[in-house]
Amino acid sequence: MSGDQPSHETDELDVDAMLNRFRERAAAVRDRPLPPVAGPQREQFVRQAQLDFQDYALVGDATWVFQEGFLTLTIDLNPSA
Repeated sequence: MSGDQPSHETDELDVDAMLNRFRERAAAVRDRPLPPVAGPQREQFVRQAQLDFQDYALVGDATWVFQEGFLTLTIDLNPSA
């Protein structure tokens, strides 16, 4: 979702493209195969992949607004109805 009218400050920063990259990273982490490791290393890899997916997905789903020199991302943490 785009923010306010483009301004000089956001001319070089494509926020929609940035958020799309976060969505792509979330999908890449979600679809990444497990490496051939076992035991604690495997558990650590899975935990880190879950956190990476969560972080990328949250930012990727954000809406944004640029006002008075501030870029504000809004992340809806309410469960879908």
